[in-house]
Amino acid sequence: MGNAMSNWLILLGIAAVVIGLIAKTGLLSWFGHLPGDLHIKREGFQFYFPLASMIIVSIMLSALAAIIRRFM
Repeated sequence: MGNAMSNWLILLGIAAVVIGLIAKTGLLSWFGHLPGDLHIKREGFQFYFPLASMIIVSIMLSALAAIIRRFM
């Protein structure tokens, strides 16, 4: 049981490093600036809600979970 948990933590760490390197290179500069992301600026007030970006993240995580469930 402990071995499976450590493998998942290692995989999660590797994924975090890969995503960090991709973000550092600028390949994800479009993320957060999609047409459906809400950004309201007024004097003394700024509101940002990345709606479209979070929908894309949700779809990708759901697909990943379905793939993992299928092979486990």
